Amino acid sequence: MSDTSSTADLRPSLWRDTDYVGWWTGNTLSALGTSVSAIAFPLLVLGITGSVTKAGLIGSANLIGILVTTLWGGALADRASRRAILITGPLVQAAVLAAVAILVHGGRTHLTLLVLAALASGLCSGVVLGASTPALRRIVPGDQLATANGQAMARDMGAQLLGSPLGGILFAAARWLPFGADALSFVFAALGALNIRKPLGPDRSQEPKTTMTKDVAEGIRFVRNQPFLRFVVVMASVMNMLAQAFLLLLIALVRYRGGSSSAVGVVTAMTVAGALAGSFFAPALARRVKARLLLCAAVWSFTVGVALIAVVPAVWQMAVVVCLAQVAMVPVNVVLQTYVMQTVPDQLLGRVAAVNRFGAYALEWLGPLLAGALAALFGVSGGMMALLIVLIPLAVALMVSRSLDVLDEPVAAFAQ
Repeated sequence: MSDTSSTADLRPSLWRDTDYVGWWTGNTLSALGTSVSAIAFPLLVLGITGSVTKAGLIGSANLIGILVTTLWGGALADRASRRAILITGPLVQAAVLAAVAILVHGGRTHLTLLVLAALASGLCSGVVLGASTPALRRIVPGDQLATANGQAMARDMGAQLLGSPLGGILFAAARWLPFGADALSFVFAALGALNIRKPLGPDRSQEPKTTMTKDVAEGIRFVRNQPFLRFVVVMASVMNMLAQAFLLLLIALVRYRGGSSSAVGVVTAMTVAGALAGSFFAPALARRVKARLLLCAAVWSFTVGVALIAVVPAVWQMAVVVCLAQVAMVPVNVVLQTYVMQTVPDQLLGRVAAVNRFGAYALEWLGPLLAGALAALFGVSGGMMALLIVLIPLAVALMVSRSLDVLDEPVAAFAQ
């Protein structure tokens, strides 16, 4: 074990850092609230219109909002107070969700208003996300960033696991209640940021002398000129697209093999459970296993898992395989995010993280279309196997690409 890894192990727990605890608690409640409203929105629209297509407009509007402001949010985080962004953004989202709760309570719900509310919340999310990554690096010591990223991943997976059933329960109790709960959760996120004592930046010496457009262009140019960052963006885009295709094909396979709607729910829940379990192992693996080896092993494990799911006959076997595949994949996200946070200068981190995030979402919408095309061409099982056409070359590229040479250095070596 390296000296830097030992230092990280000997540091006081992050749970003894009041700044970190406040940040984590506020964001945990916010993530849970978002998961609650994410299930309540389509339930509400389905109840009003009976249309699955119209219910899908809510999620699409939210994602479009995030994509529109992600790059600008990163640039803003490198030129304006990150603390102010982390306070103001959630408060605006709280106001939007409170307005939705009031409208629903008064029975004055209209699809157009709900779509606009989802879009507004997404626009705020894109800005807030731009400040989140550089702020976290200011809160957490460099050699504990892997731990913090792993805990953030666990937070998000736990929120997904609990949010859907909780949202259903609250919606059944009163239709306005999930939206009111989400509004309150954003208030807690703002309070968590308000109580952070450490300076979150950017430093006065980093105050920009250029326009926002030039700042965004500089972030894109920085990523384009760094082989490691460029590879991460491309890999994230491809993997997120494949993940969406995989999920849709997985659901189709469960039904094709006789599984009920409940079985579909169990299998998808196992996906989240596997990701949650992987997030707990991620910090230790990030410190003790070479990053390139971890990355290659994870992608190959997922590739094998895709092949197995296409051929195993029983639904429970599919659930086990998908759970184990997620356990292997999640630490990769933690490791790559930690390397980005450690190797990018603070004055560029907001923009670089935003470019990475934008790239990760850019092709995600193609996943369901890809799944439909593959299923039409090769059948459901054949469509799942067809994903290997992309996964195998990607796994090989990870083994030989010179762009990933930075992963041969322990992430702790970059601690600041």
